[in-house]
Amino acid sequence: MNNDEMAKRIREVYESGDLEKFGKAQYEMSAENIVQEWPQSGERIKGRENIAAVNRSYPASTGTTPKMKLRRILKPGEAWVIEGTVDYGDGTPVSSVSIIETGADGKVVRQTDYFANPFEAPAWRKKWVERMEPAGVR
Repeated sequence: MNNDEMAKRIREVYESGDLEKFGKAQYEMSAENIVQEWPQSGERIKGRENIAAVNRSYPASTGTTPKMKLRRILKPGEAWVIEGTVDYGDGTPVSSVSIIETGADGKVVRQTDYFANPFEAPAWRKKWVERMEPAGVR
């Protein structure tokens, strides 16, 4: 699948707003040995089958069915994605992601930052994930 086809597929899935369709699309677009990490909860999921199992079990285990909305898609070569952590002085490692877009001259033309506090991993996912060290500030 080329970048344009991938972007189209992502748009289709998000436009449906359906988490089940998202899970199926994620499965189709993932390698068998994909590794997904959630630094805030200190969980690592290895393999497409385990990720699919977590996605299928979400509503049954939480009592909610999240809705999704696409903000935008950046294709490879259009942006820098920077992951990090921030400690605001209280010892809590807040995960951060910055998306930096550059213009033709290489200068930053847009930056979007996301911040999220760590959280305890829910017990219901335990059989599909392994514990990892939560993200911290080094």
